[in-house]
Amino acid sequence: MTALTEAEIARYQRHIVLKEIGGAGQQKLKAARIALVGLGGLGHPVAQYLAAAGIGTLALIDDDTVSLSNLQRQVLFSDNMLGQDKAPAVADALGALNPHLDTHIHRKRLDEDNVDALLAPYDLVIDGSDNFATRLAVNDACFRGQKTLISGAVARFDGHVMTFKPWLKDADGTPLPCYRSFMPLAPQEEDDCASVGIVGALTGIIGSLMALEAIKEITETGISLAGHMLIYDGLAGTMRRVKLNWDPQNANNGTST
Repeated sequence: MTALTEAEIARYQRHIVLKEIGGAGQQKLKAARIALVGLGGLGHPVAQYLAAAGIGTLALIDDDTVSLSNLQRQVLFSDNMLGQDKAPAVADALGALNPHLDTHIHRKRLDEDNVDALLAPYDLVIDGSDNFATRLAVNDACFRGQKTLISGAVARFDGHVMTFKPWLKDADGTPLPCYRSFMPLAPQEEDDCASVGIVGALTGIIGSLMALEAIKEITETGISLAGHMLIYDGLAGTMRRVKLNWDPQNANNGTST
């Protein structure tokens, strides 16, 4: 594992003094290779906090361009970026935040045909996309490649975070669920932020939680969310952790596959 430089030790000293992370954990963060799918409201806080945390390599996967309605929640963008491709714009902002970060820019829409190749070089995947087809494609590729997947979603004032490691089993020997245990198929009709609305600050909360779970997974500290969902209710100001059930009929690690 690559040693930390003096500049990195100074930059990450607040991590290093944590007994749960320390120097060894910071080295793990430096060595980590993470793929971030989607550079919308969730992708921004994820990218910011991972870059600030000292992640070594971060892939930015998004084919969209910056629009005016993005600025309410996608806080790395500004008016003078309208019309620019999101991935390189985010990469530039992250480079200004932390010059030690290596960003891989993928200006393309992830789909079933390219997902395996896109995600292959990375150890952990974070899905902040806004549609079920992409989420299912990412889930299936992570299952095939045995890559830890952290997924988040938001709508209106509510959001949730999930971690998936479906190649593992719980204490009773039951496989841990994958995303298809939660959502077997994409619904025929989907709500989106444009139709139901979204509070911009909510994406900051959920995206930050996603980044925190990624840091926990990489440094192997704390209790993993694998097999559970963390639900945040912004209107009530409450949060709860619930168990996700494994579906034996799911298309990946079900008994019929």
